Amino acid sequence: MAKKIKTVLKLNLMAGKANPAPPVGPALGQHGINIMDFCNQYNEATKDRLGQVLPAQVTIYEDRSFDFVIKLPPVSDLIKQTLKLEKGSGTAGKDVVGTLSQAQVEAIAKTKLPDLNTQDLNAAIRTVSGTARSLGIKVE
Repeated sequence: MAKKIKTVLKLNLMAGKANPAPPVGPALGQHGINIMDFCNQYNEATKDRLGQVLPAQVTIYEDRSFDFVIKLPPVSDLIKQTLKLEKGSGTAGKDVVGTLSQAQVEAIAKTKLPDLNTQDLNAAIRTVSGTARSLGIKVE
């Protein structure tokens, strides 16, 4: 018989650097999960991708056990890594902080496609382009 799911949480954490401090501690503690156990498992699973923000979808069961799935980095982080930027523009409509080529946009879309809510590459490209514009990045 399958375990009964209590809740599903989504946490954006730095790879290999999860610790019991917020947001991990309060989010998991209120459901009775062993926080250090989660942190150790997450850090072990993500130690090869240090420096990236990796979302984790944590499924918590009624018996206080859990499992998690690690997703790909957010589109905004992939864009910033591609252009080697620290952050986007504070005024996205006015200031341009970088330029993405169409080939770079397509490569990011192909990378992120499994985690998006579409299977259409053109829709994924439009999603990446919109995120780039909101970061103050011009798409050619």
